[in-house]
Amino acid sequence: MQVYNAPLRDMRFVLNELHNDDGFGDLPGMEEFDTDLTNAVLEEAAKFCRDILLPLNRSGDEEGCTHENGVVRTPSGFKDAYDQFTAAGWAALASDPEYGGQGLPEALNKLVEEMICSANLSFSLYPGLTHGGTTAIKGHGSDDLKAKWLPRMISGEWSGTMCLTEPHCGTDLGMLRTKAEPQDDGSYKVTGNKIFISAGDHDLAENIVHLVLARLPDAPEGVKGISLFLVPKYLPKDDFSVGPANGVTCTAIEHKMGLKGSATCQMSFDESTGWLVGEPNKGMAAMFTMMNTERVSVGIQGLGVGEAAYQSAVWYAKDRVQGRALSGAKYPEQAADPIIVHPDVRRMLLTMRAYNEGCRALSAWVSRALDAQKHSPDPEVRQRAEEFTALMTPVVKALFTDLATESANLAVQVYGGHGYIRESGVEQYVRDARICQIYEGTNGIQALDLVGRKIGANFGRNLRSFFHPVSNFIEESKGEGPMQPMIDALEKAFGALQLSTATIAQKGMADPEEAGAAASEYLRLMGLVAMGYCFAKATKIAGLQIFFGSDDKAFYETKIKTATFFFERVLPQATASFLAIRSGKKSMMAFTEDEF
Repeated sequence: MQVYNAPLRDMRFVLNELHNDDGFGDLPGMEEFDTDLTNAVLEEAAKFCRDILLPLNRSGDEEGCTHENGVVRTPSGFKDAYDQFTAAGWAALASDPEYGGQGLPEALNKLVEEMICSANLSFSLYPGLTHGGTTAIKGHGSDDLKAKWLPRMISGEWSGTMCLTEPHCGTDLGMLRTKAEPQDDGSYKVTGNKIFISAGDHDLAENIVHLVLARLPDAPEGVKGISLFLVPKYLPKDDFSVGPANGVTCTAIEHKMGLKGSATCQMSFDESTGWLVGEPNKGMAAMFTMMNTERVSVGIQGLGVGEAAYQSAVWYAKDRVQGRALSGAKYPEQAADPIIVHPDVRRMLLTMRAYNEGCRALSAWVSRALDAQKHSPDPEVRQRAEEFTALMTPVVKALFTDLATESANLAVQVYGGHGYIRESGVEQYVRDARICQIYEGTNGIQALDLVGRKIGANFGRNLRSFFHPVSNFIEESKGEGPMQPMIDALEKAFGALQLSTATIAQKGMADPEEAGAAASEYLRLMGLVAMGYCFAKATKIAGLQIFFGSDDKAFYETKIKTATFFFERVLPQATASFLAIRSGKKSMMAFTEDEF
């Protein structure tokens, strides 16, 4: 059974308590978003996700999308849910008020995103891709493009996509063949084929705005010759109502392992009219504005699925009776005890819980940095926030989605045989979560980005934006009684991360394959240390709240228990990552290609 109620108390904790001392300060323009307003937003979002989106999750998976006679239709109920979603203003939540957005901080928006992804990951892609598209247009489009296109996209009246991948090339976009021919009126004729286009065609919005990578006739070879174009499904009339078709066709939809309620399309552009976004041959910079936004959002997708899988597994573990507790019957009046009494079931549930709470805490920190990067009046704060988000974006994308797949599989294991059959609904989480490790750059590519670009960028300042707060916290917290075991464990893991960073830097200069061989383990190590830092901070806050007699003592006690489990059972994974990093590439690269 799919169970989901937004974890509002924990969301309020990471939003209002955990990162108040992160050094980003109070941000101008954010004053109106006080506790009362943010609580109201979270509560209303929770209701919408529980009552409208969650009931469509399994039915949407069973029905899927259809493509008949050139028309793509989403599952039953999706259109009505989307209309309610846009009418309530959820599509415009974090967008610029200049173009009709509500301007909410990312720290709040990411929590709403998590709820939507928990309730219905397939549905989340339609507004999610649109938000990423508006980010690219706002960052790189001309004033005319922004004024004409952003209001309709931000409202959700029109949706958006990004079109990168072609049948013959995926991540290596330097090989793409889609072309754009300049026209006398300043527009372009775009021709080519794209695949794996999420939300590429559907029946939710009246128009779809594609951001398409293509080459100009005189473009240089490789990625330096790629430009970005805005290409709508339908051309707008003079009053910007929907006009004639624009030669944009969905030729097929993919038959996928999961996310069956999301239309993943093969798209054809046949001399479709488009407009340049940004500078000629600078399309990758513009597209990466969207991709980096989406990479953080994909991490949130992983967290959302992980939370839904956890809650469903807890419900089943409390409901399913089988066997007796090892220490004797806990419910002697029943024929058997619920399986939640068994240590191994608790191990699985607590692992999922620790993953989710750790990811949520880390995402809240990154979201605070995103807000500071956008709104802080202090150039030094903006720079530090930019460096921190650059460092953590691949970590959020890769680690969160790896842990989501682990959590979804643990949920199936808790259910046992009932988890393996479709009626339970939890096997859907395994299928849905799996794509998150692949799209927006596979997790291996995220790890290569981390070790190859991010840790050495800006003469190492990216790392300092993370290392300094952790190091300072460890020094300030030593000798604090009950917390000392946690601080010791964090210090040990942080030391392993520092040594690993030096090792990778040395290996990378001598042999890039050495650094590449260690990349995935290094990313996981960095993510676990970041989560450990958040858990240790949470424990300190919780301890103070209990000491001063908080009315919410039970919540803070549970927070400490979850942190204790993390430090005892999850953070030790850092040791394994450290050993793998130190071992080098020898065993990985020993095989010849013919021996595989």
